[in-house]
Amino acid sequence: MPKTVSARQLAANARNARKSTGPKTPQGRDVSKRNALKHGIFSKEVLVHGFYFQESSQEFTALFEDFRQSLNPVGPVEEMLVDQIVTAHWRLRRALRAESGEITLSVEKGQFERSKPNMHWRWMGWELTPDQVGAMEESAIGIDILASWLREIRDEVEEKGELTEAAVKLPCRGRPNLLSIELEDLRLELLKNTAGADPAGRREANKKQVLSFIHGKLAELACNRANCVRRELAEENARQAVAVLPAPEVLDKILRYETKLQRQLFRAMNHLERLQRMRQGEAVPPPLAMELPERS
Repeated sequence: MPKTVSARQLAANARNARKSTGPKTPQGRDVSKRNALKHGIFSKEVLVHGFYFQESSQEFTALFEDFRQSLNPVGPVEEMLVDQIVTAHWRLRRALRAESGEITLSVEKGQFERSKPNMHWRWMGWELTPDQVGAMEESAIGIDILASWLREIRDEVEEKGELTEAAVKLPCRGRPNLLSIELEDLRLELLKNTAGADPAGRREANKKQVLSFIHGKLAELACNRANCVRRELAEENARQAVAVLPAPEVLDKILRYETKLQRQLFRAMNHLERLQRMRQGEAVPPPLAMELPERS
């Protein structure tokens, strides 16, 4: 049964509360602000001071001052509770920062691994397919290699004036493939072409036909590459969206840490509120909530 407080006692409590409003002079406020040092609010245990990672003591001090001005603690017990509130809040921010860091690490590490030019494995994948050129045309980097071979063949045709048997074997390291087959068919067809007034004229006509063929192939590859880039970008965005969720074990660890800190924060806030209300002369009944021990 809650204890009854008489009207006389309430009035006395209110008068006493008005006398305990904390320091009023600048010197007194300065001394009071240093009370936090007694409770370890600026101790080395609160802030992380590592070689590669350091938390800002200035930011922590500013945060504490904001809470202190808002909660206006009086006496060492209330100062201690404000200390606990600020510390729990700071550690909660650290947990959120850890979650953000874990997500950033997961996204960027995955993107870095996928962007590495591991050509050995790409070649292995392409060469194991019956249609190596078709497999290469399914990726932007594969199309870039095919275009590079075609430009090399084009330069040789412009230099020598004809499509040679050696140039035909440039794609896919000379391994049989559809592009080389097309080039070889074109080369043999041009050898049969006897139309033309003279060999020089026929040679020039054949050269133009080869260059026109290569130009068409390069244009087709450029169009396919644009489609590949759009598809690969969409796939990369999807992979990054999946990576935004931390691994289950990491997420569980962060959530358990946050839950523990939230309990500490709310417990300290409730205790501080009760003390301040009692100091101001209110009849504060005992807490109805039962505090259970925290599970490890």
